[in-house]
Amino acid sequence: MLDFQNISVHYGLQDVLTNVSFRVNKGERVGVVGPNGSGKSTLFKIILGELSTDHGELVIEENPTIGSTRQHPEPDTPEETLLEYAMRGVPGFCELEAKMKALEARLDAGETSVLKEYGEVQTAFEHLGGYDLETRVKVALGGLGFAVEEFAKPFASFSGGWRMRAELSRVLASEPDLLLLDEPSNYLDLPAVDWLQRYLKLYRGTLMLISHDRYLLKTLTSIIVEVDAGTCTRYEGDLDWYLREREVRYQHLLAAKENQDHHREQLQRFVDRFRAQATKAAQAQSRQKLIDKIDEERIMLPKRYSRRGRLRLAEPPPSGIEMFRCENMFFSYDGVKNVLHDVTFNVARGDKVAVIGYNGLGKTTLMRIIAGTRQPTAGKAVLGHNVVCGYLSQEFAETIPPDLTVYRNAKNAIPPGMNEKNFRNQLGAFGFDENDVEKPAGVLSGGEKIRLAFLRLFLQCPNFLLLDEPTTHLDLDGRALLQDALQKYNGTILLVSHDIEFVRAVATSVIEITREEVRSYPGGYDYYCEKKAQREAAGRAASTRPPNDAARAGRAPYQTSATDAARSASAPYQDGATEAPKLTSKELRQQRAAERAKIAPRVKELKKRVETAERKLEELQKALDTASEELFNPKPTTDFAEVNRQVRTIQFEIDRYTADWESAATELEQLTHASADVV
Repeated sequence: MLDFQNISVHYGLQDVLTNVSFRVNKGERVGVVGPNGSGKSTLFKIILGELSTDHGELVIEENPTIGSTRQHPEPDTPEETLLEYAMRGVPGFCELEAKMKALEARLDAGETSVLKEYGEVQTAFEHLGGYDLETRVKVALGGLGFAVEEFAKPFASFSGGWRMRAELSRVLASEPDLLLLDEPSNYLDLPAVDWLQRYLKLYRGTLMLISHDRYLLKTLTSIIVEVDAGTCTRYEGDLDWYLREREVRYQHLLAAKENQDHHREQLQRFVDRFRAQATKAAQAQSRQKLIDKIDEERIMLPKRYSRRGRLRLAEPPPSGIEMFRCENMFFSYDGVKNVLHDVTFNVARGDKVAVIGYNGLGKTTLMRIIAGTRQPTAGKAVLGHNVVCGYLSQEFAETIPPDLTVYRNAKNAIPPGMNEKNFRNQLGAFGFDENDVEKPAGVLSGGEKIRLAFLRLFLQCPNFLLLDEPTTHLDLDGRALLQDALQKYNGTILLVSHDIEFVRAVATSVIEITREEVRSYPGGYDYYCEKKAQREAAGRAASTRPPNDAARAGRAPYQTSATDAARSASAPYQDGATEAPKLTSKELRQQRAAERAKIAPRVKELKKRVETAERKLEELQKALDTASEELFNPKPTTDFAEVNRQVRTIQFEIDRYTADWESAATELEQLTHASADVV
């Protein structure tokens, strides 16, 4: 589908891409990774035609429809609603819809001559998915955190982050042949990231995903393209395979570079020694040409290795057992609408708590209250004995003056009484050596900036870290560095993050904020997901129980099942009656038998689908294991291209049967509960 052929791009004197060649085949799911500023977004600009190459060309085959998000989405008119904006995401949809309405008006007026044209337009409209587009858009908007009542609000009234969510929803709903997503999780909270992963899992087109989110990369991509040091390297495997394989390749590259440097050094010594001697001048000149050739073909190490640092967090000062407690806490910015409502929980020493919830429900506000920059409007919020908070806000990069050096930025944060030796030790502990301390903060990478932010934070000796989206500016290696440091940290942490892998690795408990309540889960992220799924399943089961069962389950009596509704419809109230007439035992048994007979064919069909999917998944998994074994332990006759094609085909089939199994099993479970309720 996409064939990059010896592409080079230069920005001024900077070589962004140099002789890049790789291919993306139809139906592949490609993760594009690399350090910040390495040229990942440049690849997308070339595909979209927004940037021309200085050398080489991109061949796009089969003329696919391409979907991508714009950086600054704007409405067509000030009155355009959120739903209208999102529905404009399908190219040609609005034009076809308007043409259909015009032709329908002419048909109503008796112009039968336009009947053929109307059929053609209607077919094209149906091919675009026009009849179910609104449903797809609403599903996407809801999954990304928009409330139903917000669909009719003017698009212009939303903030930048929510506009980007709307932009993402319109691209997803358009179902393009080629989907380009550049850091889609940057504007999402954790529940929305989870929804996005499930949505993209079912996407059947070609996907190219630029992301530092390991959860999305692990679960959605099967090919990795690494952009680094001006080159693009394609890895025929998922993220875990890429992380292992790149280390092997780096060791080979490092050995080759050492040999090259050693050879150059030998040549240079000969040139320096004999260039002035007439008898050796010709040999020296010949060696100088070899040196020039080596310099042209110099092996460059990836930037990620030249920027590696360390992040060693100091032992926290002692404190009481309880770090923070709030009771019946409320908070409102305007005195009318509560952002936090009747919140009660506590954090103990050593806890590592993740706060989860959609944006706008008060996660950052809660952080600010604990940090002391906001006060609750009602209720109690108190810190424990000898607790010192270290608050890292989402805008931490903006709080670091870019014109000041690393040394001066850190120096301005030291508390009174710290001597120069201890200060220098802290600089070293956070990975800053004598070559780094004089760098202006404005030229630091994302990983270096967060190390500087943590250095400034820990110079205050906190024992309770409040971290609001700390991974936003970090690449894969920076996130792994921070994750490792926080796992080893012996203090207390309260964090907000949209990186599921990061939360899963660091958090030991979860606080979920919803529109209805704030609930604590004493286990980690997987425990939270398990308990939440159980609650949702119990809620679905409760909604199908008859009134008597609902009363035993503690459900409100007005939540009736489909059986109750049918019974009420078949026995209407008499004039002046206060309740429906009761059915005899025989009539009730007949009605229940009729209901069971009605759903029996569908249950049989669903059971067959589940059994077929399970059997096919077992066969496909065996085939995938066999193909993977051949890739990892190849034979002399192994055709890697053919085996890779087989792996992609098998993975596609696994995704398809998994989706069908999930759909059938869910519906079967619901019908089984309904059938049990009428027994």
